[in-house]
Amino acid sequence: MLVTFYGVRGSIPTPGAEFVKYGGNTACVHIALDDGTNIVLDSGTGIRNLGKQLIQINSPIHLLLSHNHWDHIQGFPFFAPLYQPGREIYITPGLTDEHRPEGILEQMNGSFFPVPREALAANVEIQQYDEDSWMIGDAKIHRLLMNHPGGGSCYSIEYKNRKLAYITDNELYPPYKKNTDFLDFVTFAKDADLLIHDAQYVIQDMPEKSGWGHSVAEEAVKLSLACDVKQLALYSHDPEREDHLIDEIVDNASFIIEVGGGKTVCFGAKEGLSLKL
Repeated sequence: MLVTFYGVRGSIPTPGAEFVKYGGNTACVHIALDDGTNIVLDSGTGIRNLGKQLIQINSPIHLLLSHNHWDHIQGFPFFAPLYQPGREIYITPGLTDEHRPEGILEQMNGSFFPVPREALAANVEIQQYDEDSWMIGDAKIHRLLMNHPGGGSCYSIEYKNRKLAYITDNELYPPYKKNTDFLDFVTFAKDADLLIHDAQYVIQDMPEKSGWGHSVAEEAVKLSLACDVKQLALYSHDPEREDHLIDEIVDNASFIIEVGGGKTVCFGAKEGLSLKL
């Protein structure tokens, strides 16, 4: 599978010279399988640039949403394949506390956006599953509840003996009642070739931001070591976090892994970066 980051920022897009290295678009990751299947994780503003690529092909698109907060759905109305007649787009909503499976489409109603959902040329279908695992072509999808205000879903994708775990907007040690314990996340992401995990905060942000639904980078490192993953992508960068500060977070995380005797390769997720798993 080929994994490409199109949006890595949390909360709100951040334009400006200070954010060029890692990028300012909000959450969106594209996974291209060898058989031509397209899986998209979240629909933040990064999906607009992804649409420019996917509009050139005509295969179905499978969009897996973590939850309905704006930074994860706000790019959807600007996704070019939506306006291709007959294009097949399948959306799996996150398991949010307020059940709003069509929330991503509801943002196009009324005064929110000039093009209503009824005017979309593509065939858009909301797919809901009773079970927490299902198939997309030859890929096995697993789902797990994340710890975040309003709830939502994490995903893992297994394909041809490769595994990716996508766990964003997740607070590993929240002060509120947890949906999922740390050890359950370990089982979920165990032996992943790539773990993409929320690392929006640093220790200095606490306790002020405790309960806001994001993890401290060192906590993501702890999870990666417990899971024995091959690669860790620190994700959902804080909108105030400039490039040189993310560099420091990555360096510190890599140092912790080295001291701990781990073999995980740690890096900061950045727009345009592609990885072949």
